[in-house]
Amino acid sequence: MAKIASFTDLEAWKEGHKLVLLIYRTAPDFPKDEMFILTSQLRRAAISITSNIAEGFSRISYKDKIRFYYMALGSVTELQNQLLVARDLGYLKDKAFHQISALSVREHKLLNGLIKSSKTRIGNN
Repeated sequence: MAKIASFTDLEAWKEGHKLVLLIYRTAPDFPKDEMFILTSQLRRAAISITSNIAEGFSRISYKDKIRFYYMALGSVTELQNQLLVARDLGYLKDKAFHQISALSVREHKLLNGLIKSSKTRIGNN
């Protein structure tokens, strides 16, 4: 197992980064009047995921790390809600929705694993 030296080595960050890129590539297809509403919210939620993972990684105590990982988890759930809205309004086609949604579910699972792993280390910190 390779040593994790940077937040970019975390699988949760790598998958989250894919999610950010996918959202940024998909959002321009939304109606222009959504640019500062739903499009902006989707982008902010996606970026918040990887930003909180990065910030959590830099924290010294596992208790602090976990707090940021939970914020990232909340951002994933927020993104999932926004994806449902975008799909139901017809802004996202089924194929794009399912691709992004599947990646968000994977990210959710990875973050839960990261949180669980961090919780086991609280006593060692």
